[in-house]
Amino acid sequence: MGSQRIRIGLFGCALALGVALLLLVFHPRLAPLSRAMLALQSGPRPAAAGPRAAAPGATAAGVEEPSRLADALNSPSGDVHSDLRLVNEIFIAYRGATHKEDPVGENSEITAALTGRNTLGYAFIPAGNPAINSKGELCDRWGTPYFFHQLSGQRMEIRSAGPDHRLWTSDDEVLTP
Repeated sequence: MGSQRIRIGLFGCALALGVALLLLVFHPRLAPLSRAMLALQSGPRPAAAGPRAAAPGATAAGVEEPSRLADALNSPSGDVHSDLRLVNEIFIAYRGATHKEDPVGENSEITAALTGRNTLGYAFIPAGNPAINSKGELCDRWGTPYFFHQLSGQRMEIRSAGPDHRLWTSDDEVLTP
C-alpha cells in the first residue's frame, strides 16, 4: 500500500509541474518572456527569419553573438509604442537570463548593465547601437534619454519625452508593464 501512495504522489507532482510549465509557456501575460528569450538565442539569421534555434549567447563555434533584440529600436518603420515595448522586452530578457531583478540607477547605469556590464557580461543591446548617445544613455527616437522608473524588481516604467524633447509634458509616451 505504501509504494502505491508514493507512485500516486509522484504522478500528482509530475502532473502539477506539467500544468505549471504549460501556464508559463502559454499564459498571455508571460508571452513577452518567451519572445524575448527566443530573440536572445544566437546564430545567424536573415532579417525576416524567425527566432534563432541555438543556445543563448553562443554559436556552434562557441563565439558569443550579439543580441538582436534592439535592432529595430527607433526604426523608421516602427513608432514610439513599438520602441517602448521593445525596451520592455529587453528588460524581460535581462531578468530571464541573469535571474536577477531589473538593473537600477540612472539611465546611463541601466544602459551599461544592458550593454554588457552585468553578471553574464552579455550585451542585450550592443554598445554601438545608434539608440545610445555619447553619454551612454539609451534614447528615444527623438534623441532624448528615456526616463526609467523602477516600480519593483520585475516592473520598470519606461518614459519617452516625445517630440518636444521635454519630460513630463502632454506628448510623453509611457509604458507601465
